Amino acid sequence: MADDKTKKGKQDRTRIAMSEPYEVQYWKKKFGVTGQGLAGAIRAVGSNNVEKVGAYLKAKRK
Repeated sequence: MADDKTKKGKQDRTRIAMSEPYEVQYWKKKFGVTGQGLAGAIRAVGSNNVEKVGAYLKAKRK
């Protein structure tokens, strides 16, 4: 499903769209990981939810 850039709401801010290069760049920088690291975290938690991915990456660094 395509990302409708005209509709910016809560759902758009809580999910990581790996199909959108600008979003991948943003989240890679935000979390301090590579693209593979970001994709791996999404696979590990089974969701593209920002909070879950962030918590996973934070726990992994400890």
